[in-house]
Amino acid sequence: MSVCVSTTPPKHKHRTATADRRPRGRPRKTEDERDDGNRRHELLAAAARLFRLHGFDATSTRDIAAAVGMHSGSPFYHFKSKGAMLYAVMEEGMRSAIARQSKACEGVGAAAPRIVMRGLIRAHFETLLGSGNDFVPVMLYEHRSLSAAQRTSLAKLQAQYELAWTPVLEALSRRGQLRAPVKLARLLILGALNWSVQWFDAKKGASIDELTDAAVALFFEDGA
Repeated sequence: MSVCVSTTPPKHKHRTATADRRPRGRPRKTEDERDDGNRRHELLAAAARLFRLHGFDATSTRDIAAAVGMHSGSPFYHFKSKGAMLYAVMEEGMRSAIARQSKACEGVGAAAPRIVMRGLIRAHFETLLGSGNDFVPVMLYEHRSLSAAQRTSLAKLQAQYELAWTPVLEALSRRGQLRAPVKLARLLILGALNWSVQWFDAKKGASIDELTDAAVALFFEDGA
């Protein structure tokens, strides 16, 4: 049995070579896609601000897109839905708060617990009241808009954040500088600090350091 091999170039050879030069896989990315990280951050910041000012239900994805100069459908490249964007605002906010708290506690591990607690309180005020930090008010008042799975996931981050407070409060309790039970003290202190987002006004004179000193004096006894 013989096999004949033609030496005549096929007529489609040039067309095939041209096709091979065409890009394969996903289509070329848009400008928004190439700048994915920055645009995503801009969307989250705008969403947090609008959710805080107008509420989740009254804010549309069109509003959020307009706030960052995007087309109305562009946010859906970054997030599946407005609900996913709400969760992302809270998740990123909690992760930033955890990182800020960890940094505040660096180098003070061997310090007196009252000093460590001051660092925790100041970091918390920075999270609550610092420039552009809208996620806490959103988390406090729009928590009901999350799905059950999202609330469960967020609760794990909250527990991680609050975990740092318990050993410091226990140390203060052992020294007689904390009058309330540790668990109740943690809940009451964080609740009181969180409420500052309702009344704090930097234009009226109090600084974050002054708020921190006042909170420490209010909640904890003097001691070694």
